[in-house]
Amino acid sequence: MVVNARSLKRMKRRVTAEFPDFLSFPAPGSGQRIAGAPFRSNIKAFLARHALLPPPSSLLPHLVTWQVLFRAGDSPESPVNSSPPVVCVDVVEEDVARSRSVYCDQCRVVGWSGHPVCTKRYHFIIKADGNSIGGFVKPCPKCGDSIHLADPRCKTCQHVMTSDETEDWVYNQLEDTTHLLHGVVHANGYGHLLRVNGREGGSRVLSGTDIMDFWDRLCKYLGVRKISVMDVSKKYGMEYRLLHAITKGHPWYGNWGYEFGSGSFALTQDSYRDAVETLSNLPLSFFICQGRKPRTHIQDLIFFYQSLSECELVNMRDLFYFVMSLVHDVQKSSLVSEDSFKKRRSCAPGVLCAWTTSDIKRVEAAMIRVLRAVTGSKWVSWRTLRGAVCKVGSPELLDYCLKELGGKQTPEGMIVHARCNPNTGALEYRVESGNFSLLGSSGCTYPSSLNYPSREKILQDMRFLYENLLHPLTMMTFGPKGRRECAVSAASRLLDCKQFVKNYKPETTLSPENPSAILIYCQVELPEYLSEEHTIRPPPELIVLPLKATISDLKVEASKVFQEVYIMLKGFQAEELVDYRGVEDSTQVRLLFPSLLTVRIRGRCPLKNGLGRFRSERGVERWTVECGCGAHDDDGERMLACDGCGVWQHTRCAGILDSEAVPAKFLCIKCGGTSQMAIDNVGLNCKDESIMIGGGGGKSLAMLFDVR
Repeated sequence: MVVNARSLKRMKRRVTAEFPDFLSFPAPGSGQRIAGAPFRSNIKAFLARHALLPPPSSLLPHLVTWQVLFRAGDSPESPVNSSPPVVCVDVVEEDVARSRSVYCDQCRVVGWSGHPVCTKRYHFIIKADGNSIGGFVKPCPKCGDSIHLADPRCKTCQHVMTSDETEDWVYNQLEDTTHLLHGVVHANGYGHLLRVNGREGGSRVLSGTDIMDFWDRLCKYLGVRKISVMDVSKKYGMEYRLLHAITKGHPWYGNWGYEFGSGSFALTQDSYRDAVETLSNLPLSFFICQGRKPRTHIQDLIFFYQSLSECELVNMRDLFYFVMSLVHDVQKSSLVSEDSFKKRRSCAPGVLCAWTTSDIKRVEAAMIRVLRAVTGSKWVSWRTLRGAVCKVGSPELLDYCLKELGGKQTPEGMIVHARCNPNTGALEYRVESGNFSLLGSSGCTYPSSLNYPSREKILQDMRFLYENLLHPLTMMTFGPKGRRECAVSAASRLLDCKQFVKNYKPETTLSPENPSAILIYCQVELPEYLSEEHTIRPPPELIVLPLKATISDLKVEASKVFQEVYIMLKGFQAEELVDYRGVEDSTQVRLLFPSLLTVRIRGRCPLKNGLGRFRSERGVERWTVECGCGAHDDDGERMLACDGCGVWQHTRCAGILDSEAVPAKFLCIKCGGTSQMAIDNVGLNCKDESIMIGGGGGKSLAMLFDVR
């Protein structure tokens, strides 16, 4: 393990103002990435410019840790003479050929399993405790005393920590799920965002948005090509990809441009979009209109939050967007001021009223008479007051008047107070004497003493609404016929879509009129006589050449680049341009084709010393996936293989629930099994009409686990 050896005392003396600002790096005008440079070059320049240099020797030379220090902005809350917090970003350079994990599971499930294995992987990590992987200490395996990783000899018992013990410790750090940030980028510019943990995940300084903003800017700065993320995040104990898709139309990562990458169970982008629209636009009237049946708690909650919103809450998107906005506004320790809620209530000016003024005044007068008849200072609940005047007007008119009743004045000068009961969350009313300033100009007035539910109460209500209205396993029964099945299917599809990808398109920042260089994309083609297991299809690599470069220079540079990026191509030698055969090697490149053109280059690559096993990120195992849902490759969901033909399929598609263990012996339909019968009995279809969620604790092909 290579760690930084710079004196800690010297680091402490450094002024934090020298560090780049985490909240704005790279700052505008501070120097963008090298024009025309790919990720493999930019990462080296970034480390040379900003990282603390590691020492030349190491116990584990295939894991080099660089430290990049940032200051976390200039907080206005900090004392005048104090320094802002320092954020340490570890960049672990991993030599993949000597790594424990040669193949990339994330590439396999996102659709990049055909990429050859890269020579390097770069891990970008921010530890939750603020320390560095390189500068961290480890307890001695013998006496338990602290051993600094740079000096593996224990000063207490003289035990020398072995290379295996050090390697175990380092890989445990790489696999730690508590990191505030962990992203990994392969040498070819494709990478994965493995985790982000904001304040709810243990961060004391940085929010999740701060971390994502930094990661997004860093990826642009380094010229990465594509980044994937598996969204399994939870918020307030709920699946956030479902909540955010309903309220915003995309996952939380979509705020930074991450889009549908690949869906489990052969789901497509169109299916994802259709599911978002179906569930978001589900009318709340389906849950409210229950005839003469007694009102349920779910109806009370819907009516209550409708009473708090000036916007008409018509569908699921409206309801959950409003409730989540209240969570963001309300502080844990205190109730939100009326002004904040007033802003929420005034978001839809110009909403037309369906009743005449005389109808409204008649119902309001009846409600006020009921409240005046109540003795003492008792509060009257929403349900009780509505029931007392149920014959005065239509249910819709009653709900409208109850919503606007707070702050109304009686003929005697009394004022109608409204509050949210702190225990039940129900809206309550009573009349009191006193003068209150009327707020707003929309005709809706509220007393300044109006109380609203606490953050904890709103979260409790939101979880109840989520479980009964959104989650496919607990969604309540509602009409009309068939709409629940449609909603359950949509919710299941949203939960089954976890892979999202951002294409940074670094080529769009390149100028074909670069005055100092020629930029060429090279696509490698190996000889046709190679067997299928030795055929590779790497993505094109950007080659930067001087203006007077010749075809010979292009071949030399292309050979060097592909040798540097991919392990299997260590011996690659470019021999000819496929579409320009017969062109002399002395011909200048700029005379033959323009900049930013993609050129196919054929060459030879002797496969020695077992380099063939680095052919693709999927590994050397060969498998066949033929599932009833349409899947033909590993998607990260639990699968099992037929004991007869060896073909893989999803356990869910075979009729095995996620909560069930797989059978000791399994035969598919073609081999005489009864999986189709199981599917019919359970009533599942894992593509467009699934009613179960994925990932139920089983194993996928990417996990290298045969569950037969």
